[in-house]
Amino acid sequence: MTLHHKCHGCGSDMVFDAGTGTLVCPSCRAQMDVEAADARPDSGPKPGHDGTAAYHCENCGADLMALPETAATVCAFCGAGVVLADRVAGEHAPEYVIPFAIGREEAIKAFRKWCRNGLLTPRGFMTADRINSITGIYVPFWLYDLNSRVKVRAVCTKVRTYRRGDYLYTETHYYDVYRELDLHYLKVPVDASAKMDDAFMDRLEPYRYDGLKEFRPAYLAGFLAEKYQFTDRELLDRAKDKIRGFIESAIRSSFSGYATVTRVSEDIDTRHVESRYVLLPVWLVVYDYDNFKHNFAMNGQTGKITGRPPLSRAKIAAWFGGIFAGTLLAMKTLSWALGGGFL
Repeated sequence: MTLHHKCHGCGSDMVFDAGTGTLVCPSCRAQMDVEAADARPDSGPKPGHDGTAAYHCENCGADLMALPETAATVCAFCGAGVVLADRVAGEHAPEYVIPFAIGREEAIKAFRKWCRNGLLTPRGFMTADRINSITGIYVPFWLYDLNSRVKVRAVCTKVRTYRRGDYLYTETHYYDVYRELDLHYLKVPVDASAKMDDAFMDRLEPYRYDGLKEFRPAYLAGFLAEKYQFTDRELLDRAKDKIRGFIESAIRSSFSGYATVTRVSEDIDTRHVESRYVLLPVWLVVYDYDNFKHNFAMNGQTGKITGRPPLSRAKIAAWFGGIFAGTLLAMKTLSWALGGGFL
């Protein structure tokens, strides 16, 4: 079934507004709290080919073809925001959502400002207005709570150097050291979308989890959304990989104060405590430059941007040339200060 969020004043489809945190009617500007949204379902989906399904738009009567992972979309005929109710219910019902805090116009301004800050990008990229498209999408994530029990045994040394008479002595003490750590990691995010670039999604972190809201379909109105394509069990290893660096840092910190640390044995047991299915906001930006489309992503809550902008060869050469010239001048100045010559 599809969900439409109708304005009680004029009957138009309402959309979620990042600025007010409410549903807003684009026609009469009336507002409605998400909790009070009136969602009216229509008939269920009609099976299609290749896993697609046909849904009925209540607003204009058109049939909408939705891919298997689509949870919310926009009607191509009338522009109404449509939530596919069966895609956000049952086992596919998110527990929480972080609503968009940055609206479309604000996202465009922030992206243009980010482009102007590119020190090594071509001049035309920094000044041109070539946004091909900007799309707000709720990306499915699993948030993992993990517990790591760590046991490490190492041979460590402390070194003392002292002088006695004409002799310099070095005294080394050896220690058999054992560490047992109980580490807890909460809300480790892993995106559960097959379409999204994992590296892009990782670089959009962190999200502020104080912004998590109990999921309601009205938050999706006017945006795209996907349901998860990988279960929490399938992505557990990736969640464990994400905390591996933090575990290593905790181990090293536990051996501080020693001159050398040689690990003899190490046992790391990371267990899955809990996982929550959530939707997190992302702006996807496609930017045209030099006959090529560049893809960028923006955190829809914090405004953090990631992507691979084009680089100017001339600026890169000038930058390295400046470093070389500065290094050469510093070495020459040091040589003169020491009374020598520099060739």
